[in-house]
Amino acid sequence: MAQPTSQQPHQGLLIIRVALSILLLIHGITRAYLGTVGGFGEFLSGNGIPLGLAVAWFVTVFELTASLVMASGRFVTPIALVFMSIYACGIWLVHWSQGWFVVGAGRGGMEYSVLIIACLAGLAWAHRSDF
Repeated sequence: MAQPTSQQPHQGLLIIRVALSILLLIHGITRAYLGTVGGFGEFLSGNGIPLGLAVAWFVTVFELTASLVMASGRFVTPIALVFMSIYACGIWLVHWSQGWFVVGAGRGGMEYSVLIIACLAGLAWAHRSDF
């Protein structure tokens, strides 16, 4: 079996960082394109989040911009930490009550968000010296 080169861990992290950035970017693009930022803001306000519409716009703009910056390898740790907070809030507000599974044995659960948070935590840890 071939021994890993010193570049392989970096290349693996690059794949995870870019793929995750694309997923997060698509999330923001979809909300902006469909014009659902207002509905997201109403949902947040209805769940006790102050200034729900402002928070919804922050999250959307953050997804649209920070995902591209993170994909480039810049400011990975602080961006990942903010995204982790956003996804943790999503679990708290939506997914926790739906159980674990997103599809199959359940609907709308938290497994996808937990995976996203785990990937973000790994990226934040790997890039912590850049912070």
